Amino acid sequence: MNPRPGQPHTSSQETPRASQPPASSQPPADIRLGIVRGISYGLFGPPDEFVPQARGLGARLVRAYVYWGQIERTPGQDDWSVVDTFLDQLDGTEEVWVTVCSSSSWATRQPTDFLPPSPAHDLTAYTDFVRRLVTHCAGRVHYWQCDNEPSNTGLLWAGTAPEYLRQLKAMYAAVKEVDPTADVVLGGCGYDVLGGEPGGPAREFFDHLAREGRDYFDVFDVHLYGEPARILDHLATARSLMRAHGYEKPVVVGEYRGPTPFWFPGAMAMITETMMSAFAGATEAVTEASTGAPADLSTAALRARAGRETPERRAMRALYARPDVPPELAMFLADCPPDLAARRRRMGCRDLVMRNLLALSAGVRRTICWDLAPEVPGRVDHLTMAHLMYATFPLLDYEGTKLNVRHPEAETFALLARQLAGARAVIRRPVPGRPEVAAFDVDRGAVPPLLVVWDEECDLLDGEDLPARPAEVPWSALDEDSAVDAVGAVDVFGAAVAVETRPASVVVPVSVTPVFVSPVAVEGP
Repeated sequence: MNPRPGQPHTSSQETPRASQPPASSQPPADIRLGIVRGISYGLFGPPDEFVPQARGLGARLVRAYVYWGQIERTPGQDDWSVVDTFLDQLDGTEEVWVTVCSSSSWATRQPTDFLPPSPAHDLTAYTDFVRRLVTHCAGRVHYWQCDNEPSNTGLLWAGTAPEYLRQLKAMYAAVKEVDPTADVVLGGCGYDVLGGEPGGPAREFFDHLAREGRDYFDVFDVHLYGEPARILDHLATARSLMRAHGYEKPVVVGEYRGPTPFWFPGAMAMITETMMSAFAGATEAVTEASTGAPADLSTAALRARAGRETPERRAMRALYARPDVPPELAMFLADCPPDLAARRRRMGCRDLVMRNLLALSAGVRRTICWDLAPEVPGRVDHLTMAHLMYATFPLLDYEGTKLNVRHPEAETFALLARQLAGARAVIRRPVPGRPEVAAFDVDRGAVPPLLVVWDEECDLLDGEDLPARPAEVPWSALDEDSAVDAVGAVDVFGAAVAVETRPASVVVPVSVTPVFVSPVAVEGP
């Protein structure tokens, strides 16, 4: 990654030689928390204001999607209205990440304006499009990503690994020609890769990209949706894909969030059982699946499908009608009882902090939260798998047509952003005699250091019902030669926490809820 100040940088027309590997990228000195707008912007409705809202939560990096067909709707005719609406919201203090999806009604193998992206009929046309897009953005975009999670074939990429690699090379050449200081991001490495077995299709897909594409990306993007306990293993897997071929580039977390139904075997078993029952004998579903063709998820197809009673909708109706839905699944349903929904949100607040501290302690310098808000205002169809899996993630919601509603996870994100302001390093420290205690020392440069503590052996769903247990945590901020007079602490919800100071240590009530401890009073949300 190329660290740079917030001001736009100057474009250059110098073209790197494809035969020469790129200069070794170095991680930036600072740590930044980011937010992604969602999987589309201005595709399902007019592009709205969202960057100030993300910035108001403390995000110093924003990510947005752009689809080829949004801009070049017909050959040679560019419409920059969506891109300009986005660029006009930037103030130069934030880093900007744009994921470019090769979805087009005329230029790609599978005609679509949404999903799945597919290989370009003409690679020169794709290269020219990327070159025009980067030129139009005039150095204001720091990261350019070639599609997203391409190993999720049929849904997020309708092609092979070699075909993706050809477009990655084309994007790399176009970006570096126009803006050599920008970073090119390899399409996100998701749970299908990180949670899959070596030798599986998804792992082989990314192994091909890591082996053959090493000279055509600067940053390796990892998506962390699995349980927090697996984060360090997932990051190690991502790095091993590069190390197996003799190199290592900076790793960023382009997406993360939790909880999801995937965490709970009982929930997934019930979902699978209900789906299989509903799809049994569904002629249209069997016919579509038997062709092996990617799904048609264009905006027109999605609108046409919205009024039909599909097998998916029948399955979801059956799931909602079951009287035996366990709490770990019920909390993701639209008609979830308020107390269970509140518990899920508290889980999300804890998870957000844990996920960031774990990733940052493993050397990651950029994390991006999925996601800021629903795609468009208005009621969302709850009878879809997408709603079941992801509808609980948005930090904000609409009040009319404005993103004015902040969910509890948004308040925790803002609190975390304030606590990590100025952060340069996150180091995990052992707690003698208490292996279950996760303790992280945060170097905040000119700002006094921060300590973050929680019990990582507590279950995120039921652990809040257990009492906190005090633990004496060693902390260099309280050494004899320090000038600390007082210590303050709050938890992830902004509630004050009583702690006791001792020479070179602090006694913290440890539970499933992370606690921030600082030598100065710590503000809540």
